[in-house]
Amino acid sequence: MTDNERRTDRRLERAILELLDRRSPSSTICPSDAARAVYGGDDDGWRALMEPARRAARRLVTAGEVEITQGGRPVDPADARGPIRIRRVR
Repeated sequence: MTDNERRTDRRLERAILELLDRRSPSSTICPSDAARAVYGGDDDGWRALMEPARRAARRLVTAGEVEITQGGRPVDPADARGPIRIRRVR
């Protein structure tokens, strides 16, 4: 992993936590919200950050900061397939 990739990973983690801090405790965000926040451009280049954003969310699950949900219920990140949401641990 390059230094730039590590910086991007940390920025994605911070973006997830900052976005969640701005919402009510029970609210969720999509990984794309963090990808868009970190990308910052006007085109769809944020899409390249989607998998890194999902990985950042998984690291935050391991750290006990957030949980990944599907259908409104927490799921094990290893089992999550398809669209996910991220929320603070309740």
